Amino acid sequence: MRTVSAGLATTELARRIRVHSLRMVHRARASHIGSALSIADILGVLYGDVLRLRPREPRWDGRDRFILSKGHACVAVYAALAERGFIDREALAGYGTDHSALMNHISHHVPGVEFSTGSLGHGLPFGSGKALAARRQGAAWRTFVLLSDGELGEGSNWEAMLFAAHHRLDNLVVIVDANGLQSLTTVEQTLRIEPLQEKLEAFGWAVREADGHDHGALARHLDTTPWVAGRPSLLVARTTKGKGVPFMEHSVAWHYRSPDDAQLVEALVALGEAPYA
Repeated sequence: MRTVSAGLATTELARRIRVHSLRMVHRARASHIGSALSIADILGVLYGDVLRLRPREPRWDGRDRFILSKGHACVAVYAALAERGFIDREALAGYGTDHSALMNHISHHVPGVEFSTGSLGHGLPFGSGKALAARRQGAAWRTFVLLSDGELGEGSNWEAMLFAAHHRLDNLVVIVDANGLQSLTTVEQTLRIEPLQEKLEAFGWAVREADGHDHGALARHLDTTPWVAGRPSLLVARTTKGKGVPFMEHSVAWHYRSPDDAQLVEALVALGEAPYA
């Protein structure tokens, strides 16, 4: 397993993302902690191993573009950016407060964030446009978009998938955070999307599936794109909502709830973190 430039393993980066996310959501009395914990391993691999970035030059022309389409899980990205040096760790304490750039849905005013999202179904259309722009400019940078499985109920995503396949955008990589839960219930009960792989392949995409918490598997897939020349790549990452905190795992309740003081302590201890550090 490769490591972040500072010598930090991607697994430790993911753990720190979870710790920061819990503290931010608790302090701001905000929500969506289950969604943030779900993608921490994906972000640990992306920001620690896969994305070509320069934290001291956040607008470097050759950077890979990463777009969080499920913008409500923004605390996890803010944490990754802080750990990689795009922003100061101290800035995380301002999350969700007046006059802070760290808004409750991801904001492009934060260094390292490409695009503000919140309403679902916007990230992939934007990312497809970025990938097309790179292709027409002859640029080598790639575009990565992280979607939620519940978000696939938005028709704009399917239009973007048709568009990307039509233009043979093999510099576009999509990860679906497939944790099976959304808002108030399961994805299956809300709007069934399976069989997902077969549908996406019929749309002209190269599709793979992996354990979304297996860092080795994530790195092997995400760092070897395109998997098929002329086809955009999509990884269905099977994840657990609330991953890493046992009492939050597999629970839709933590889509909107904020942990109280005692629950924060319990969660931090589960992650091997001193609660009052």
